[in-house]
Order: sequence, then structure tokens, then C-alpha cells
Amino acid sequence: MSEDINRHAMKMAKKKAARDKIMATKTDKKGLIIVHTGKGKGKSSAAFGMIFRCIAHDMKCAVVQFIKGGMSTGERDMILGKFADKCAFHTMGEGFTWETQDRTRDTEMAQAAWQKAKELIRDESNRMVLLDEINIAIRYGYVGINEVVSFLVEEKPEMTHVVLTGRNAHEDLIEVADLVTEMELVKHPFRSGVKAQIGVEF
Repeated sequence: MSEDINRHAMKMAKKKAARDKIMATKTDKKGLIIVHTGKGKGKSSAAFGMIFRCIAHDMKCAVVQFIKGGMSTGERDMILGKFADKCAFHTMGEGFTWETQDRTRDTEMAQAAWQKAKELIRDESNRMVLLDEINIAIRYGYVGINEVVSFLVEEKPEMTHVVLTGRNAHEDLIEVADLVTEMELVKHPFRSGVKAQIGVEF
């Protein structure tokens, strides 16, 4: 038993030494372009986890929701009710496209959301800005991918993190991103007849 413990300790010591050597070469800090995409659930949930982490560290941040309407959600109610001084929250959409069925109106709302997003990103006091479901707005042509990429590359302040969520992230956005996570759908309760539930989806 003591041999196993000693062997494990030596193995972990070697791992730590190797890890410390790698970490010694990682000295740069920068504001990241972060993309959460894929068919699986959890893209916005993970992004809001980072927003709450910023709030916990007393870092100013902001959220712009591109597609989702003004329905009550746990994260929105929590931020507006308790952390509005730390996190600006703008719900700029009127619901998913199959609900609104008005392309002109959807485009106008998405453009207004993009203008607000640029304003918030340009404000260097915001350490992180979440653009929730912007990938859907880009996919449907409500916001131009070239404009988004150009803005992020040319105008995003050096230390500002920008998180972009939604399915089907454009390849040009993936190309300029620093961190891309694709949520893979393995199993979902909706397929078994279970609708979205409070505390899980909203």
C-alpha cells in the first residue's frame, strides 16, 4: 500500500514539474474572443457562468441578448435585481425567428443590438461583454459577419473579453476567436417530450 502511495506521489510530482515548466512560458494576458457553439445545450449557460464569475471578482461586465425575447429568466432576473451596478443587461430581441415571423423587424432589432454591443465593447471599463445568440443573427443575415469580425479584430479593446454564443458559428468568426467550444448533443429531454423547465433552461 505504501509503495502505491509513494509511486503516486512521485508520478504527481513529475506531472507538477512538467506543468510548472509549461506555465512558466505562458505569460501573456489579453482580452479573449470566446465562441460557444454547437447543437448541444449549455452555450448560454456556460457564458453566463463566466459573467457571474466576473461579477464575483468585482469586474464590470455586460450582456446583450440578440434573439431571445423579454421573458423572465433566472440569470436576467438575478442580474437586474441584484447586480445591475456591475452588469448592464440588454434584451434586444423579440423572440426566436419562428415566433416573430417578421424578417424586417428581426433585422432592425438585431442591428440595434449590434450597435449597443459595439458601444459596450468600446467601453474599456467592461471587462467582459456577452453577445448571447449573436451567431443566430449572423446566420440569418441580420448582422453581417464581415462587420462583426472586423470590429472584433480592429476595435475591441486589448483587455476586453467578448463571448459570442449560438449555433452554427460562422467559420470566419471561429478563425479569429481565441477559444471555441462546440457543445455536442448526445441526448436531450425535449426529444422525449419534456419541455423547457425553470432552473434548467431559464
